[in-house]
Amino acid sequence: MGVIGLVLLLIGGIVGVGLLFTGGGGDGATEAVAIADAELPDLDDASPVLASLATDASAPDPAVLSSRLTPLLSAPGLGTGVSAEVVDVASGEVLLDLDAGDPAIPASTAKLLTAAAALVALDPTDTLTTTVVAGATPGEVVLVGGGDPTLSRTSPSQTYPGAATMADLAAQVVAALPAGTPITRVVVDNSLFSGALTAPGWGAGDAPSTYAAPVTAAAVDGARVSPGSQTRSGQPGIDAGSALADALGAPGAAVVLADAPAGARTLATVESAPIGRLVEQTLSMSDNMLAEALARHVAIATDRPATFEGAAQAVTRTLADAGIDVTGVALSDGSGLSQADRVPAGVLTDVVSGAADGSLEGASALLSGLPVAGYDGTLFDRGDAGAAPGTVRAKTGTLLGVHALAGTVVTVDERLLAFAVIADGSSGEAAAENALDDVAAALAGCGCG
Repeated sequence: MGVIGLVLLLIGGIVGVGLLFTGGGGDGATEAVAIADAELPDLDDASPVLASLATDASAPDPAVLSSRLTPLLSAPGLGTGVSAEVVDVASGEVLLDLDAGDPAIPASTAKLLTAAAALVALDPTDTLTTTVVAGATPGEVVLVGGGDPTLSRTSPSQTYPGAATMADLAAQVVAALPAGTPITRVVVDNSLFSGALTAPGWGAGDAPSTYAAPVTAAAVDGARVSPGSQTRSGQPGIDAGSALADALGAPGAAVVLADAPAGARTLATVESAPIGRLVEQTLSMSDNMLAEALARHVAIATDRPATFEGAAQAVTRTLADAGIDVTGVALSDGSGLSQADRVPAGVLTDVVSGAADGSLEGASALLSGLPVAGYDGTLFDRGDAGAAPGTVRAKTGTLLGVHALAGTVVTVDERLLAFAVIADGSSGEAAAENALDDVAAALAGCGCG
């Protein structure tokens, strides 16, 4: 039934009801039947779906909290060299300090620093641009990598919601070229990033692996060998060029790495999801390649080389300029994959607290990107299933002999705490993770007044 037919039917129904209650109309119509006013039930005031924390929530007593956490921080699963800090976000008071100023191997909790720096140095609403320009000869196109590893072979992306797609790029290229132009060669320009493809402190088996790849300005699907795969590629740039060739219907086109011709005509442009969303994706799934890309963009935004060294310097300097005490911080990459990275637990809590209390302006996406214990991200299968949703939100960190957890927790008294625990002398993944989860659960269950 069309819209007009539906409207006529509704009008006819209304008229019919009117005739029913007025006796059918006309000269012989009876008086209208009186109908009592409808009585609506009384409703209570609406409650917010996400209620804010109580403003009068009691802060934990440091002595009580310390007495409960200290035995847990001495658990055998955490090994030696444990450092930790707990901070009351509202007051800034340090509730527990266990060697929190000592530099430690942070593993992936280092992504908190990269995420915070990206949100401070870049506009969270900005996007990363990938372009295709005309090549030096007819039939040649150049994919200019914009440092967006989320660019997708599929539409939509199987890994990154909101990602730009090769199909969109290809459609624009076809429309921009003379009809029927055959594509014989795809050039991939990786010049936005420079320097080594892997960082100091990365192991020989880290790139490629299931969690990392060489860092290049052009990549597709997080440098995975295929959409949705866990395995990463050893040649992300070439893969990106091949994906464009496939999308253009030219799977046999040659794919090479080279710079784009100066002043080349732009044929196509696509944009990534906003920086804020990319930060959330980085933290939620601990995406190493996305973290490295964001660190390079921090370097570019602060006029430093888009190298591992330049990115590490840019992240550290950006946080220092934003008021974070970076004493003891030494980074070799943006993902925390490097065994050479050092970050004190106290710096992690400063970053989390800054995002939570607003002193790190624009950094709220850091909090919304944190995995929720027992629910999503890298904490989907960890934490107390009986705890209230969202009670523990934290970034995980795992390397050989290193286990860490840093984020926020809401106590039973509805007090928001920032915490970080780093155990860089641990042995046994299950035992270490269980011990960290016990600490987080104790914080959540601690009124500790």
